Amino acid sequence: MIRKPDILCRKLGLVFNQPQLFVTALTHRSAGANNNERLEFLGDAILGFVIAQKLYDAFPASDEGTLSRLRASLVNETSLAELARKHELGDYLYLGSGELKSGGFRRDSILSDALEGIIGALFKDQGIAACQEWIGHLFAEKLQALSADNWQKDPKTQLQELMQAKKMDLPDYTLIDMSGLPHEQTFKVKCSVPLIAECCVGIGVSRKKAEQSAAEMMLTKLQQAKL
Repeated sequence: MIRKPDILCRKLGLVFNQPQLFVTALTHRSAGANNNERLEFLGDAILGFVIAQKLYDAFPASDEGTLSRLRASLVNETSLAELARKHELGDYLYLGSGELKSGGFRRDSILSDALEGIIGALFKDQGIAACQEWIGHLFAEKLQALSADNWQKDPKTQLQELMQAKKMDLPDYTLIDMSGLPHEQTFKVKCSVPLIAECCVGIGVSRKKAEQSAAEMMLTKLQQAKL
């Protein structure tokens, strides 16, 4: 049985002028045409902006690359689903019968979309200031736990630690080409991880540099895919 949305609204510390927006944010596309896809689209953009702003202020000495990696560690499907579970969002979702039977209320993608849908709904109901305040509360513990030092490690270390945190196999690096004279060789290395089907190919004047290049490209790809 789906629990009443107004209970969740109170638990989250929210009051909506238009309560139907909150209901829509909790409605998966499997439950009907009036679902949270558009609100999720909006909420995703707002969340990225607010977190970027908070990181910019919190880490004044960090460069763009470090800030991007910090943001990616917060604004990804796994992180959002973790927050959704903390507040038991799954108990309040409106799902179609198929999703209910298959346990959609436990799925990371559905939970994270609903959380972004709530942010989109809050923006439509009360504007950006309300979103900034609520997102600040929602991510307070995660933001406090961040350290820029952890994200200034080399790309191979970052990628390895990301895979370890997700309890997945470590990245695989394969030398696919080596060309040039002995004193000016070029190496091509392919990097693959279990999280994504696509591989990344890095090029460098040594195998190590090529691996670092491939790892950096893979981190960017995972960030873009919000993985």
